[in-house]
Amino acid sequence: MDLGLEGKVALVTGAARGIGRAEALALAAEGARIVINDIDPEGAARCVEDLRQAGHDAAAAPGDVSDTAGAEAVVRAAGAAFGRLDILVNNAGAGGRHLGRKAEDLDVEDFDIIVRTHLRSTFLCSKHAVPLMRAGGFGRIVNTSSMNVTGGGRPGVTNYSAAKAGVLGYTRTMAKEVGGDGITVNAIAPGYVATEFIATFSPEKRAVITGQNPMGRFCQPEEVGALVAFLCSTQAAFINGALICMDGGKRDFHWGDT
Repeated sequence: MDLGLEGKVALVTGAARGIGRAEALALAAEGARIVINDIDPEGAARCVEDLRQAGHDAAAAPGDVSDTAGAEAVVRAAGAAFGRLDILVNNAGAGGRHLGRKAEDLDVEDFDIIVRTHLRSTFLCSKHAVPLMRAGGFGRIVNTSSMNVTGGGRPGVTNYSAAKAGVLGYTRTMAKEVGGDGITVNAIAPGYVATEFIATFSPEKRAVITGQNPMGRFCQPEEVGALVAFLCSTQAAFINGALICMDGGKRDFHWGDT
């Protein structure tokens, strides 16, 4: 299937590794020119070099897209890199120590950093990308929600669940605002994806997670990349405001879930 992405310009945030990197690679494989954003400049540069070594056009636009000025500068740099901007994949977000505590035990900063990096960055990048897409007559925005939303929430990640629910609400509303301009806005809701972060889990924890999934395994980053490439394609022109689940069929959480 020809996805119609040859020559299109895509900005992928948080793309130095993991899911973002896989999304960038999938778009590049379809002929898109890629702009890699990450808060880690060296990681972004490595990803760009890997893409170029594989024969793809790529550029780096490092920076903090949860920061007002930073996000505007990143989107501006992405548009300038190849003279246009057609695709935005909002993948950036924080994790680590800011997750894993019940709501009453969260510090304000623990809550704010998750909402800022996952939801605020989605808003800021989309806000500045839309005028560039409108000028080019084509636009695809793919936002990253989560199984934590479709599954009704998992105890210990209220900050993350709130941010990802916000991403979904933002997606569905913005889709109505810009659909008439030939710009689609959709969201994906991955479950556990076999990234470098998952590799830090103990074998016992990984076994529990895969044992709870109807598919009996983790989602692969390349599978997320393939979905994103399709949603960004000309073939997906009438998919707008949708949430696509990639959780292997596991849409429920209960106390004791890992």
